[in-house]
Amino acid sequence: MNCKILLPILAVLAVTSCGSRSGNQQPAGGFPGAPAANVTPSVEVVTATARDVAQESTYSSTVEAYATNNIMPQTGARIRKINVEVGDYVAKGQVLAEMDRFQLEQLELQIQNDEVEFARLKGLFEEGGVSQSDFEAAELGYKVRKTNYQNLLENTILRSPINGYVTARNFDVGDMFAMSAPLFTVQQVVPVKLLVGISENEYTKVKKGDVVSLTVDALPGRTFSGKINRLYPTINAATHTFNAEVIVSNGDRALRPGMFARVTVNFGTNHRIVLPDRCIVKQEGTGQRFVYLLREDDTVNYVPVTLGRHIGSEYEVVEGVQEGETVVSKGQAALKDGVKVQILNEE
Repeated sequence: MNCKILLPILAVLAVTSCGSRSGNQQPAGGFPGAPAANVTPSVEVVTATARDVAQESTYSSTVEAYATNNIMPQTGARIRKINVEVGDYVAKGQVLAEMDRFQLEQLELQIQNDEVEFARLKGLFEEGGVSQSDFEAAELGYKVRKTNYQNLLENTILRSPINGYVTARNFDVGDMFAMSAPLFTVQQVVPVKLLVGISENEYTKVKKGDVVSLTVDALPGRTFSGKINRLYPTINAATHTFNAEVIVSNGDRALRPGMFARVTVNFGTNHRIVLPDRCIVKQEGTGQRFVYLLREDDTVNYVPVTLGRHIGSEYEVVEGVQEGETVVSKGQAALKDGVKVQILNEE
């Protein structure tokens, strides 16, 4: 090809290529999502309002028996009779089991004999036929044997010390009880208790007698009421929480030990700004939240906010927004600080 013809063609191609590359470059200061030049972004707005906001927090816990008793005799003996099974509800003082009665019956006969002998010595002592020291020694021996008898009776006929459910039975009739495990475990479930780990930031806001509410997964649709019965005096250094003991009356015995529960504690109320959660924008790469406030000249300003509790579809705003200010609720993706906007709705 002739060189005089080739040179103009190369020059035209070079100019076309440069023009194509320059057309793909973004303008200085541009960013994805920024409004195009001479285009006014359209937004929707809401007016910031204040109201009383309940300061509530919900904590996970587990239902526990109010009291748990492991029932067993003081010494080994053969099990003569068992009166209850696991799952039975027993009353305080109800006989649960009986051990071998051989020693008890022997001591009972001895005490009956002692009663007769002691009465005879008492008559002789009153007539002067027995010295005071002999009489006092006989009296002491008689009282010791009666005490031993009562102790042996309690360890031969085993009774429940509380009202509750039998949750364990580890031996059968005829077994030789050998102190390896309790014969029965009885748990009191009226009332029940829960230990709730509350954040140390709320330590000064909780007091004995405060009412709490709770739900359990095993009983959907039901809400129970309880009271804080005791506050533990120390903070757990690992979790930065303290324990509050909650008592629930549980009169119908619906709550059972081991159930997973969610306990809601109310720390009072604060009068705060509340905004729909769609007003809140998260700054990418940080935990910072912000909103766009509408000014009188229809421009918007980027304002960081401090949030409190998330209440349904709303946020409690602790700092950053004043009551009566207008906040952008839709269209934030096309905004930047100071841009002029068009309002689609009127609050």
